Amino acid sequence: MDKTFPPGENVAVVRPDVEPRTRWRHRWRSVLTDVRPLQVSAPYRRLFVGNTVAQLGQQMTNVAIALQVYSLTRSSFYVGLVGVFALVPLVALGLYGGAIADAMDRRRLALGASAGLWVVSMVLAAQAFWGNESVWLLYGCIAVQSGFYAVNNPARSAMVPRLIGRELMPAASALNMASFNLGLTVGPVLGAAVVAWHGFGAAYAVDVLTFAAAYYALVRMPRMPPAENSPRAGLRSVVDGLSFLRRSPNLRMTFVLDLCAMVLAQPRALFPALAYKVYAGGAGVVGVLQAAPAAGEVVAFLLSGWITRVRLQGLAIVIAVIVYGAAVGSVGLTDVLWVGVLLLAVSGAADMVSAAYRSTILQVAAPDELRGRLQGVFIVVVAGGPRAGDFLAGSVASGVGERVALVLGGLACIAGVLIACAFSRRFLAYDAQHPTP
Repeated sequence: MDKTFPPGENVAVVRPDVEPRTRWRHRWRSVLTDVRPLQVSAPYRRLFVGNTVAQLGQQMTNVAIALQVYSLTRSSFYVGLVGVFALVPLVALGLYGGAIADAMDRRRLALGASAGLWVVSMVLAAQAFWGNESVWLLYGCIAVQSGFYAVNNPARSAMVPRLIGRELMPAASALNMASFNLGLTVGPVLGAAVVAWHGFGAAYAVDVLTFAAAYYALVRMPRMPPAENSPRAGLRSVVDGLSFLRRSPNLRMTFVLDLCAMVLAQPRALFPALAYKVYAGGAGVVGVLQAAPAAGEVVAFLLSGWITRVRLQGLAIVIAVIVYGAAVGSVGLTDVLWVGVLLLAVSGAADMVSAAYRSTILQVAAPDELRGRLQGVFIVVVAGGPRAGDFLAGSVASGVGERVALVLGGLACIAGVLIACAFSRRFLAYDAQHPTP
């Protein structure tokens, strides 16, 4: 029986006419997602809603950029280069952005970085409406956008543990993933539809409008001053954070496993070519492929009530990443669209489970005065990994084709997980009730 239920509901004897209904209600509560973080914290609720709306526009922009680059170059390699131009500033500023988040008011830092992101969205809309034909201008916008993101996201993420209790962190991690993936589900489909309807500029313009929601949520957030023992931002502060990570095998393992999935088996850069060459579709099919993993993540989120009750979170991450690699690799074995979409949805569901536990381990096991810096590492890995994966997938596909690249990526992901576990078997026994970094 789920111990989170009120004691009065866990009685052994109830009236016959009530017992079936009570058991049915308990059963669904144990399966459906845990929304208590939204109920107990108004600031967290505002942050969640703002991020969810903003993600819709951001994911529309992501698919519009991929389509615009492919339209200008007709090359998966150049689509993959989007990841490279995003990765360099992300790595360069991600670690330092986390150090800044530990050294100053996190709300004020997020407000400044969000304003920069908003301006970049406006520039993207302007270049599209003016009929830009230079792919290098797009790469420049992507690089600047990635730099602001590297500062903004650690500050936002490091706020969450101050807004809710530790016992609700797994549920909050699932909610945060849902916030991201709801936009990732609807955004690509809507973005592709808007591009087909009224061009790239219209899709970018929606991002400009929806970003206002995220900014308003930050304005309404309470102040987030640094901890008393937080050091000044600088190289020494960054090194201290990396030194702590070096001494923390469980935290380090969460990053390694995510890199196995996101670098070795990231299919995103292949979607335009798959849509046009394998599935004989167009922009609409690109949107469907982009949305499929996120749709799987949303379904997994809706049925995520069990997540808070799993103690062996390390083992759960390992299983989830192996399922992810197997699903992505299997996409390359079919030329049937609905089968490919279903497999991508499975990969998304597995990724949601992995991400929820990885985020929980980081938030719970890391001390508050280091949380911003470790969130900076998290952003470098979580956001940088897929961008490196874009480049790797695009490069491999240019030599052996998109379908073979998918199969090789899935196999490499599974092999990477097994090798990592062989060197860090203690991670499989990580216990959520006794968290250790």
